Amino acid sequence: MNVVFFAIVAIAFLVSAGRQLVWVAPSPDAVSPMNALTASVAESAGNAVTLAIGLVGMMTLFLGLMKVVEAGGMLKILSKAMRPVMVRLFPDVPPDHPAMGAMILTMGANAMGLTNAATPFGIRAIQALDTLNPRKGTATNAMVLFLAINTSAVTLLPTGVIATRIASGSTDPAGILPTTLFASALATVIGVLAAKLYQRWSPIVVDDDTAGDAAGPAEPSPSLAVDAAMAETTDEAYPVWASMTGFVLVGIGIVLAVIYGREVAPWIIPGLVILFLGFGMARGVRVYEVLVDGGREGFQVAVRIIPYIVAILVAVGMFRASGALEMLVGTVGPVTSLVGMPAEALPMALLRPLSGQGAFGVMVAIIQDPAIGPDSYTGYLVSTMQGATDTTFYILAVYFGAVQVRRMRHALAAGLSADVAGMAGAIIACSYLYG
Repeated sequence: MNVVFFAIVAIAFLVSAGRQLVWVAPSPDAVSPMNALTASVAESAGNAVTLAIGLVGMMTLFLGLMKVVEAGGMLKILSKAMRPVMVRLFPDVPPDHPAMGAMILTMGANAMGLTNAATPFGIRAIQALDTLNPRKGTATNAMVLFLAINTSAVTLLPTGVIATRIASGSTDPAGILPTTLFASALATVIGVLAAKLYQRWSPIVVDDDTAGDAAGPAEPSPSLAVDAAMAETTDEAYPVWASMTGFVLVGIGIVLAVIYGREVAPWIIPGLVILFLGFGMARGVRVYEVLVDGGREGFQVAVRIIPYIVAILVAVGMFRASGALEMLVGTVGPVTSLVGMPAEALPMALLRPLSGQGAFGVMVAIIQDPAIGPDSYTGYLVSTMQGATDTTFYILAVYFGAVQVRRMRHALAAGLSADVAGMAGAIIACSYLYG
């Protein structure tokens, strides 16, 4: 991300400097290229803070609602539904092993948009999987498959993106739900297939320093809360027919959501509010107190991302004001637009696997651009790409770093395959609904 950020700023400066050296004022009131670049820095920084302040309210509400359904046991319900499928996806992991429960909780949290909860679950899962690893320091097939699914997990509710679209003035903030469902589902399917296929061409290499390693004791748990949640997943799973019925219904729902996305979109946010609060009430949750408590976390998240938004918006603003973006659009646009990828969205597609916060900042800059806006095809596309996949390089670094895996084998290839599928799914769904 350091290289990408510096490159954007440096290119903007060099383009503006070149234009300044040959610039001739067409009129006394004309703004020179370097003055325009200077103005864009101040304007972009101010816009970033204004956006972040508007984002605080929606992030507080959505994370509060997520806390309500989490307290009501939604993760446990999802875990029991997923267990029969997980047992077949991970034949090398015993059904009652702690890794199985942690992986299920991670995927359930990702599906609900609870990324803060998914991270400790995911770290615990990779630590538990490492206890089954006969070659320490080398990723097992189960580890690679888990991370491929984790970087492309089906997203039922991209809360952060919806909140950002609301703060950006979107009249259809939930319009990305059907497109995100479709894109993330396609990414997950391709991620699973890629991990299963690539493992044939990526055998585990045994070195002298790992040949004698055996599975050791489990690493300490990151938190008691994680272990307590994992203990709940040892409950008896739903019958296979019930779980498969649920997955089929979800698949049908994704298709119907894409087909009737425009008609359904206005109902989504009010419907989710009453659905989540109603679920909490039915499960005996004190919804008001829990929502307020979860909202505090949303406030903190919104404040924490201000520096990231400022940095990216300033860089992108300089890139646009210098004329470099116009040059890029004119050069690359005719090629990428043939496959439904506007040149304005290309930086987002390239940055998404590298940096979550960086990609988020680029998405914000695009939908904040008056010439594009959140409800244009490009606005829907970048919003969908942000919600459809996760940051592959970050996940590999954090999770493999937790267990000192040095040989990741086909993990990167599988994750990037899922990323490409997610981008393709976003283009397909957005082109159908909003193209």
